[in-house]
Amino acid sequence: MRKTLCEVNVSKLHLSEKGNVVPTLCEELTTYRRARKVLHLPPTAKPGTLYILASPYKDSNLPLRLAINGTEVAPIAPLALKGHFWYGITVPTTLLKPGANTFEFWADATAMNAWSLAMENGHAAPQSYVSDDGGTTWRNEKMGYLNVGRGEYIVRMRLAEGEDPAPPAMVWEDPNYPRLARLREMMPAQALKPGPLMSRVRALMSWVSSAWEYRHSGAAAQYAPWDAETILAWGKAKSGHNGRLPIVMCVHYGVTFVTCCQALGIPARCAVFTGSINGIEGHFTAEVWFDEYRKWVFVDPNTDAILCKNGIPLSVTEIQGAGSDLSSLVSWGPGYQFQSQNPVMADWVKDNFLRGLFVRCRSIWPRADFLSHPELTPPGHGSTSYCETDLVWEERDLERGFGMFPYYGDAAYFDAPPQTQNK
Repeated sequence: MRKTLCEVNVSKLHLSEKGNVVPTLCEELTTYRRARKVLHLPPTAKPGTLYILASPYKDSNLPLRLAINGTEVAPIAPLALKGHFWYGITVPTTLLKPGANTFEFWADATAMNAWSLAMENGHAAPQSYVSDDGGTTWRNEKMGYLNVGRGEYIVRMRLAEGEDPAPPAMVWEDPNYPRLARLREMMPAQALKPGPLMSRVRALMSWVSSAWEYRHSGAAAQYAPWDAETILAWGKAKSGHNGRLPIVMCVHYGVTFVTCCQALGIPARCAVFTGSINGIEGHFTAEVWFDEYRKWVFVDPNTDAILCKNGIPLSVTEIQGAGSDLSSLVSWGPGYQFQSQNPVMADWVKDNFLRGLFVRCRSIWPRADFLSHPELTPPGHGSTSYCETDLVWEERDLERGFGMFPYYGDAAYFDAPPQTQNK
């Protein structure tokens, strides 16, 4: 049984959560405090792949221990990574059964300083349980290390039998939603007035890029919600919920830009990238539909960058095929001068962006109605390894280790022009 992230010839993911993780409110594992996840599975004739989103403590070398339906398997060694990342093992058919399957996790520590298991709060009757007495008694309430949550642990199983669902259609913001009018009052005049789409997009990108100082989850702990007006306010004030310094990173530039585009009637969607599922190359940008070119154009409102060749803006697919040196293709806006003053961003652009590392694996977020449906937005995207099930990845990413996601799209899905916006 392999103890590293692995793939087998699989076709359906089984799960009971959406990956909406608050990384500061997860479950701690000790000898006494154990976690149990129940997944209901069909009969299977082939090995499956179990995916676990977990975080080892920095100074601990203790393995993550695991029992499947009462049989302990070889422990999982910690990765040399800080934060919640994906661990995957192959599970033989002899350990699985039709119906309810139980996966139990613990660590050989008495204090909460060995492993954290990611958890999604907000479930009324979760099939996840915690024990404080080494597995003698269990409860599915008062969970998480502070005993205040109720949710599902991020544990998923992919089996050969079955088929993943088709990726969802894009959902746009209601163009008549009242809060969009308020956003228009805040935007630069050049983005508001009629004119060439590229001029309006560039003006909006530069405004968003320069609106606040980039701050990732390693520099703050209070994640800003996917609410453009709140992001702008918290970012500028450097103060958010409970007066804490907020996380306002690439995802927040992308969300703010796409929401503002919705207010202007410009078709735009959030684009999410990474070099690998547990890589540190991740980036969150946007794509804008240009009728002139009949394609979705890559834009980065964080660094205020568009990539062009012979004066034509490039799509994600074109950038993926452009090689490992993108420096000659980048067209920077004035927002980049503001962003590059931050050493973290300057190094990231040099070591990742210009080398095209982030764009190897791509996905889209298939909703843009962040203001009217805040309950459908994630609470901590980018603060852990990607885990939200709403993400739609390219079909080839399944074979690259992304089997913990249920949605995959082909070229026709990603290249399709925007449909009429939802009401």
